[in-house]
Amino acid sequence: MALCSFAGGRLWGAREGAGRPRILALPGWGRDHTDFAPVLAGLDAVALDLPGFGATPDPPGAWSTAEYAELVGAALSDFAGRVTVVGHSFGARVAVHLAADPRVTALVLTGAPLAPPPGQRAVRPSPVFRTARALSRLGIVGAERMERLRNNYGSEDYRRASPVMRGVLVKSVEETATSAYIPALRAFARDGGSLELVWGTEDRVASLAGVSGALAGLPDGAVRVTTVRGAGHLLSPALVEALRATLLRQGASAMDDGAR
Repeated sequence: MALCSFAGGRLWGAREGAGRPRILALPGWGRDHTDFAPVLAGLDAVALDLPGFGATPDPPGAWSTAEYAELVGAALSDFAGRVTVVGHSFGARVAVHLAADPRVTALVLTGAPLAPPPGQRAVRPSPVFRTARALSRLGIVGAERMERLRNNYGSEDYRRASPVMRGVLVKSVEETATSAYIPALRAFARDGGSLELVWGTEDRVASLAGVSGALAGLPDGAVRVTTVRGAGHLLSPALVEALRATLLRQGASAMDDGAR
């Protein structure tokens, strides 16, 4: 997969295949386009480095996933006709916003943290951290002390991130906690979009039960779920195989539709 730029040089990624791309792949948090190389080999596809990861620089501010999707959407002008978007984890969050684009006719999501597990309440920062944050805003707690607290109380992803990307992560986690992605996902499936969930049975990061429960009540066949025994959150060989099989089937369906 050769590295090249998209969206007027604002995004970097890799192109696969010889024809105009029909598949757009969006990697997870802290990942890059190489995750999708074995999934997309030989297909007409593009895998992007989302802003802040791989070869694409940080966004200019703490963007929401909707702002990510606005930039990614600019790359779709290079695509041919019907587009399938495959998203992993954070990339799946961005993919949901792209579902509003009429060129996107299929979503394939894996390890997508789009809704909390059933019965789980939104997780709030510890009282110590909330108090320190309030005092920091008043100028009572200094920047160094706040950084130590962030390192103590933040997740590994949060600790590793730049200040801008920390803001992005906080926004996306809040969107998941409130199931903010679900209305757009339900509308896409209800209106005839092809929605496929491909999930590892050992995924402890993203809740399939949470997403499936939030999509309950849609017409039969509106959502297709494939579980991969023993696979976790990252794109293991078994998940790669399942994703590739799903994309190949999606391509065959598109050709069948075009022949009618």
